[in-house]
Amino acid sequence: MSILAVDIGGTKVALRHEDGGAPPYEAVVRWSDGASRADDLALLRAAVAAVPGGSRAVGLSLPATVDVSGTVTSWPNRPSWVGLDWAGVVADLFPATPAATADDGDLAALAEAEHAGRSDVLYLGVGTGVGGGVVSAGRPVPRQGRGSCEVGHVVVALDGPRCDCGRRGCLQAIASGPAVLRTASRARGYETGYDELREGWRAGAPWADVAVRVAGRALAAAVVGVGELLRVDLAVIGGGFAAGVPDLTAVVADQVADYARVGHPVPAVRAAALGGASSLHGAVSLARSLRVGAPR
Repeated sequence: MSILAVDIGGTKVALRHEDGGAPPYEAVVRWSDGASRADDLALLRAAVAAVPGGSRAVGLSLPATVDVSGTVTSWPNRPSWVGLDWAGVVADLFPATPAATADDGDLAALAEAEHAGRSDVLYLGVGTGVGGGVVSAGRPVPRQGRGSCEVGHVVVALDGPRCDCGRRGCLQAIASGPAVLRTASRARGYETGYDELREGWRAGAPWADVAVRVAGRALAAAVVGVGELLRVDLAVIGGGFAAGVPDLTAVVADQVADYARVGHPVPAVRAAALGGASSLHGAVSLARSLRVGAPR
């Protein structure tokens, strides 16, 4: 079956088209800084139009919060999308084609759980923000229709920095890519970019060590907290930012082990097997689950 997966992120859109045994088509387009909602949608339409061939089903991964009517109610990374009729956009992009949208963290968690052959998994996607998802007994938590698992907004530091959501101490405010770069810049004394952080971390620079370990402790706190509540036995660290920082997963795993208490094993911690493409693979699975004539 010919399917299309679209993974919409805070900085880019990734697409994957599969058509039987033919080699898959993959493309990535990046949002322009400061672009308007109209500019974003024009870029999305152009990317979809460039996909060769037709599709019989479409799966879309979206980090924004969408209400039951299909309207975007929150997306700190692209605030201009608030109020967008996302259901209408999807219907316009894919007329007469079964299409479904799900939270990017939920889809990433499902894809990683399936790949690992596990039924109880926490996924943390470290990128422009911190997305996440939980699979418990083989199903996403919370159940369908009750929103997604907002692990990035779990409070891990009561007096921590202010998050984009307006609250203080959220995991995202400490461990997202931009947050880690802010920590590195403060420790170094001047603005630091992603490549510089990676090089500094590899070289053992103290300022880079501080930035990565602060993020690692915050991620570990979230892993242990979710583990205490839902007894997941595997935590997967993914996302584009995490994939590019060597040994970040090992830092989280070491800290999680330090948080263990007698008689209560902590989750194992692994890097995402699907790299920065976990949510895209989840969107592929979502598209495959649809059938011709299925409701949106």
